[in-house]
This record gives sequence, C-alpha cells and structure tokens, in this order.
Amino acid sequence: MKVLSLTVGPIMTNCYVLCDEAEKVCFLIDPGDEADRVEQLVASSGCELKAILLTHGHFDHCTGVAGILLNHPELPVYINFKDSAEHKSGSFYMQFPQLPEKNQRYYGEGDQLTLGSLTVTVMETPGHSAGSVCLVVDDVIFSGDTLFRLSCGRTDLAGGSYSDMLRSLGRLGRLEGDYRVYPGHEAATTLADERSGNPYMQQGMQRV
Repeated sequence: MKVLSLTVGPIMTNCYVLCDEAEKVCFLIDPGDEADRVEQLVASSGCELKAILLTHGHFDHCTGVAGILLNHPELPVYINFKDSAEHKSGSFYMQFPQLPEKNQRYYGEGDQLTLGSLTVTVMETPGHSAGSVCLVVDDVIFSGDTLFRLSCGRTDLAGGSYSDMLRSLGRLGRLEGDYRVYPGHEAATTLADERSGNPYMQQGMQRV
C-alpha cells in the first residue's frame, strides 16, 4: 500500500491517492480542486484509477470531481447520501451535486470497497457534516474534516453538530491499536498521538 498526497485549492485541502502497488490500481480521495494537478498525481502513481471516494460533500473536497470525470467518464464516485444534493437537507452550497447515474454511488457505515488486495471500510462520523465519513484501510485512516492533528473539524456549518462530532471522535479514539491518520487539512498524525493530546477526542472518549 502506498499513499500519495497533494494540497489543492484556496482552503488548502489534502487530496490523496491510495495505491495497491502490486495490482497497479488506485482510489482518489477528496479531489478538492485543481483537477489537472490531481490528474498528474494519479499518473505519477503508475496505477489505474478505479474510483473517487469523498469523505464529505463540502466544495473544498469535491470541486475537482467534474474535471476528473472529463477524462474518466465512467468512473464511480462515492459519497454518503446525507451529504448529497438528493438528500435535500441543509445548504446546497455544502452538499455534493448529483452526478449522472453511471457515476453516482453511495456508501455508509460498514460498507467495504475492494482495491486489489486492500479493503477500505467506511465509518460514518457525523459532526462536521451530516454525511461525513472516515475511510479505514489496514493501519491508515483518511479522516476528512472529522479529525485533525490535535483538533477537529468545525461544527457550525449546515448539517454540523458538536455533540455528533464528540461521539465520532470517541469512536475513532476507541479503535484498537494505532493508525496513521491522513486528515482533510494540515499535517498527518497518529491515533495514539490524538488519544494522548487531542482535547476533543479525549472529551469524546469519555462519553458512552
């Protein structure tokens, strides 16, 4: 397994390419902007792009999707239904627009996607948005805007909830073992460091 990263757009969003190097296949996670640069990152992996996975529907995590689909018109794009325009709740500005049926896919709690020999498991982690998810594969978590290094995503936008955020952080903190955490913004971290130093996670872990 290999993870490539690129920071894109005005809000400095982290975009990731998750690769199974042996099988030469990859997933693209949160192409927030600058589709041409993202395409270059995918090409540099030497892997065939199999799907786009979105951690949530905010514009800074999905603006690049349309540009990617110009070159990959059949590519499936996954998002939690609660963050899609079809859900018709909250602000449209904060939701992912509906795609053609051939592209649009939805995933939720416990769903698994196969990438070569890798299995990506979906954890629903609402708080930043109603449909926020974390993506877990082996000892790695792509945490979107749920968990940041020693912090967490904001909860004052449409669909956000501070109490939901604490519950989600508590779930992450109670996972067994350690994980490398790749967040939607800023630097990577580890789950062990967050358990010991993140006050929001610590508060969440105290909740039942």
